[in-house]
Amino acid sequence: MNYPEAKERKEKSKVVHELDSLFKPKSIAIIGASSKELSIGNVILKNLVHFGYTGKIYPINPKEPEVRGIKAYPTIFDVPDNIDLAHVIIPSKFVPQIIEDCGKKGIKSVIINSAGFSEMGEEGMALQKSFLAKAKEYGVRIFGPNCQGIINCDPEYNAYCDFTFTFPKPGSISIVALSGGVGAFIMQSLFDLEIGMRMYASNGNACDISISDVVNYYGEDEGTKAIILYTEGFHNPKEFMNVAKMVAKKKPILAMKAGRTEAGAKAAASHTGSLAGVDIATELIFEKTGILAFNNEEEMCQVAMAFSTQPIPKGNRVGIITNTGGPAVIATDELVSAGLVLPPLSERAKKILKETMLPEASIGNPIDVVATGGGKHFRSALDVLVDEDTIDSIYINFVTAPFTDTDEVARQIVEVNKMKKKPIVCNFMTNLSMERYQVTTKIMKDGGVPCYAFPTTAAKALGALYKYHKVRSRNIGEAKVFSGIKKENALAIINEAKREGKSFLSSSQVYKLLTQYEIPVADWRIANDVDKTIQAANEIGFPVVIKADAESLVHKSDLGGVAINLKNVDEVRATVEKMKKKFDAKDLKFFVQKFLPGGRELIAGVSAQRGLEPLIMFGIGGIYVEVLKDVIFKIAPVTELEAKEMLSSIKATKLLDGVRGEKGIHKESVIEIIQRLSQLVIDFPEIQEMDLNPIMAFENKAFVVDARIKI
Repeated sequence: MNYPEAKERKEKSKVVHELDSLFKPKSIAIIGASSKELSIGNVILKNLVHFGYTGKIYPINPKEPEVRGIKAYPTIFDVPDNIDLAHVIIPSKFVPQIIEDCGKKGIKSVIINSAGFSEMGEEGMALQKSFLAKAKEYGVRIFGPNCQGIINCDPEYNAYCDFTFTFPKPGSISIVALSGGVGAFIMQSLFDLEIGMRMYASNGNACDISISDVVNYYGEDEGTKAIILYTEGFHNPKEFMNVAKMVAKKKPILAMKAGRTEAGAKAAASHTGSLAGVDIATELIFEKTGILAFNNEEEMCQVAMAFSTQPIPKGNRVGIITNTGGPAVIATDELVSAGLVLPPLSERAKKILKETMLPEASIGNPIDVVATGGGKHFRSALDVLVDEDTIDSIYINFVTAPFTDTDEVARQIVEVNKMKKKPIVCNFMTNLSMERYQVTTKIMKDGGVPCYAFPTTAAKALGALYKYHKVRSRNIGEAKVFSGIKKENALAIINEAKREGKSFLSSSQVYKLLTQYEIPVADWRIANDVDKTIQAANEIGFPVVIKADAESLVHKSDLGGVAINLKNVDEVRATVEKMKKKFDAKDLKFFVQKFLPGGRELIAGVSAQRGLEPLIMFGIGGIYVEVLKDVIFKIAPVTELEAKEMLSSIKATKLLDGVRGEKGIHKESVIEIIQRLSQLVIDFPEIQEMDLNPIMAFENKAFVVDARIKI
């Protein structure tokens, strides 16, 4: 047994057990229950009653004998029974004492709906720290503060511990949202789409029970088939990644984050720092953990419909059934864009269809049953696709033609859908103002067929199902740990720069550091004056590159501090004299390096992230990197598979293979540089930014020819 993993599972199961009192309470106290009709303390009580909460409710109000017809108690100590969960809806200054009272009463979980804590500055933060200390002392878990609450639609509980206004029907989609406004909107959107909900949580300040805790709880909940997540950031990104990685292997997480713009980090001195958008880390967290990311909340809710009712496809091969031509063409474009393919049908399938379809039907993939096709024609096409080993999922275009029995078509689709052998999505085109089609619509929806008004929307939903199949079956492997590196030497170099008070390593320190991790660099020397520069050039061999080297010089090429392809001693002498006049820096030295023309200019880099492992960047380098911005990021540590994906994901990936007679690069060398770079920054988190630009890649090798490191 892997003991660390066993311990981790034990800890996670402990969290799940603790949160049962929050999501599955058998009794609830409302501290701050009120008779005022529009107060939160009244609305929560009203919602619990309206939703049919199956447990006991104890309003706590020192002045009222009852609230909304339910006996009230002056304090929680006056309640004769045990209490699982308490809502706290009182002024913030009284909350620390109430949490202590809850602890003494033995209440396991508390939802603090009240505001006035960390979101209000230092005074509020002090109150929050005070009640958290009390909660920890008594083993009370805190949800909130400044939050809506939770909802559990399981009929066994019907726990509407929230002050929102949407009353969903039971289902299998669970929602967690940091923003209550967005969470309520998503819940309402699912309700409007007639999608049932399992659980809901909006945790406000999230001072104790985090999004990670809730996602983990949903992951262990057998009734949750898919999770919708909305966040505005992570307090502990590493914790979230560990949880999400485990949960996403079991069930899909559909996520959206606010503020996903690419406004540059203008203060960053490196190319890597400026190219990393302000929120790219969240996108990479989603990618690394297998979360399906969305930029559009409507699309996310539409996709959730498919996940709530359909199995996950086993591959990317889709069969299309249609009774109208145009929408099938639109759907095909979208499906192919999502990575799905339309394989030809087997001869056996074609033979069956020739015998069962109308003469004018098109027998292939797509199968066009034509507008006059009825229930038996749709059923035959469905049975054929279900039986075809080369088909993994089924896409239907169903327009309710006035000259067919659309109810019978719907019944046949539903019958096959209930078998759950392969996922089915339907572009259902109808006129709901007509009563006969309302019946058809009800048959489809009651039968659990995900129906979409537009072919593109339906195709996107099926594409998301396939994407999750890829996520769940993808194994990125473990990051390689290279032997032979000299970590102690690398530490000495970094410590030397620290003692010197440097934020940027000198050129000699940079190249020495890279050498300790066997990252290949072009042959180089450092010289202080003209004569030593000439000597270095002779030792390296012409042609050479000369770079002005001083801590104050960041982008040397922009300042005229780089001269390339110097072919002899006279050119070296003239270049050094010119640089000495141009740059008035006391620490000015001259970096002499072998000139390596003809290779492909690439870039690799590092950008440190707060609370997260560094980001590793790769792309097309040289002087145009800021213009082209053809780069890709991954979160360290980067595995060999991820490094390969980086090379294949940039827009100019074909250039790496060679075009118009050019030779391709030695990809294995570049992949190894990325992996060694990843190991270096994991070993030394004090590295804040790094550029290896350019890396000159040739057909048989790759070398770093310029580099900068900030600590």
